[in-house]
Amino acid sequence: MLPTDLPFHGAGEVRPDFPDVVSMFDYAVANAADAPALTHLGRTITYGEEALAAAGLAQRLANIGAGKGIEGRTVALLLPNSIEYHVAYFATLMARGVPTLLNPLYPPTQLEPLLRDSEPRVLICEPSQRSTLIELTVRMGKPDILDLGDSGAIDVHALIKEGTAGRPNLDVSPDLPAALLYTGGTTGIPKGVEHSHAAIMAAVRCMEWGWPTRAREEVWLPITPMFHIYGLLMGVLNPVYGCGHVVVPERFSPEIIVKALADHRITIFGGGPPSIYAAVLSASNLASADLSALRVCPAGAAPLPVELIERWHRATGLHIYEGLGMTEMSPIAVNTETYGRKAGSVGKPVPCNTVQIVDLENGTQVLPTGVPGEIRVTGPQAMKGYRGRAAKAGEGLRNGFIYTGDIGYLDEDGFLVISDRKKNVILVKGFNVFPREVEEVLNTHPGVVAAGVIGIADDRDGERILAFVTPQNDTSVSEPELRALCAKLLVPYKHPREYRFITELPLTAAKKLDRIRLREMSEHAMRGASRS
Repeated sequence: MLPTDLPFHGAGEVRPDFPDVVSMFDYAVANAADAPALTHLGRTITYGEEALAAAGLAQRLANIGAGKGIEGRTVALLLPNSIEYHVAYFATLMARGVPTLLNPLYPPTQLEPLLRDSEPRVLICEPSQRSTLIELTVRMGKPDILDLGDSGAIDVHALIKEGTAGRPNLDVSPDLPAALLYTGGTTGIPKGVEHSHAAIMAAVRCMEWGWPTRAREEVWLPITPMFHIYGLLMGVLNPVYGCGHVVVPERFSPEIIVKALADHRITIFGGGPPSIYAAVLSASNLASADLSALRVCPAGAAPLPVELIERWHRATGLHIYEGLGMTEMSPIAVNTETYGRKAGSVGKPVPCNTVQIVDLENGTQVLPTGVPGEIRVTGPQAMKGYRGRAAKAGEGLRNGFIYTGDIGYLDEDGFLVISDRKKNVILVKGFNVFPREVEEVLNTHPGVVAAGVIGIADDRDGERILAFVTPQNDTSVSEPELRALCAKLLVPYKHPREYRFITELPLTAAKKLDRIRLREMSEHAMRGASRS
């Protein structure tokens, strides 16, 4: 349960405790029907127009289900961040379907296993994807395909007209699934994570506790893909919770983002992983941009280097407030203006959560303050479970807790500090080395944009540390300089044995550092060296 003595409702207005996502959307429409809801590619629609479009699409979905709605069947959303994404998401809920949030850029080989797992009754996609999806779905029971867009079979303006006839009269209850998302999949096959309406609404309110917003006053610029849990919250759900205006950038380019921040008087920058903030800091128009309206800069999805936080503050005068979340449960902890922030931490646990640090061997012994171990969590915004994997729930669910796979500790002030991912720990001469600690040191060099560290097999030491470094375009950085920096700030066994300078670090679809790809690059280089 959420505590009753803390402001989980945003700032300036006590908002209702909505039982489900559709009720939240209906409240926004009733109270801000003529206010702008979404802007994208030069188009703006109001909350009233969005409601009509969602109603029109919901009726189409209900007709596919013989007028009874989708009745718990999944609807795969294969759309980029857009007005259409919002409409499709809320329409699916109105038709009692389960929005299944998939990366529209996945090639068929990556998409097919996820479609087989989720078994969608309907696929909603861009017109350009239709032919590819038809070929793919022939092997999968031929679900209906709806292409949604200005050049497709269905466009938002047509749906607005259809929506005047009303939407399906279908009840939505708090225990129904409100989202099916898939884990990042950097190791093994992605798992389907189911969230109920009640859990999603708890997540929305927990985000508001960390980064409170003003009702009817905020203009949001989301960056992270909406198929990601952070992107779903920051780009779809939390803006609606406060009747806010979402401005979707046409694409990600540092100069385009900075221009949008200034032109639209953005107040909440969706931000996300450190790669986003680092890119925006490189924009040629940042120094001259008027960002005086901007007030909230959240971060999540990947660890944020302290140096990057400082650079952002020097450039904008604003603090980045980092938090921790995962597909299975978000948010877990947040740096906040009200309850404190500490650079290098992911903030304090949200008050309704239980966060414990347990031993790495068995995961059962709760460790004292300041001692690192695996982080396990539970709270009202936790997932219902992994789709179709009840027998394997022990992979991430044990004793009522979600085991995050993150290694960290709670400090004496109650802030949660992440050392690294459990699977990323490098074992050098019998000592544990957390890549993030080494990366933080490398990132302090003014000539370094970003650094990624992995361990590779070593006959003598067990593993040795390999650092990939992306240098600044206008600043030189050499290996001897980096070796001298590490010698000054790290014990010897934590020093990288090798350095490789690359144009940019590989990222996953969620914009996290792709260590799997770094290992592949390392292995490829070693094979090339052995042949020569």
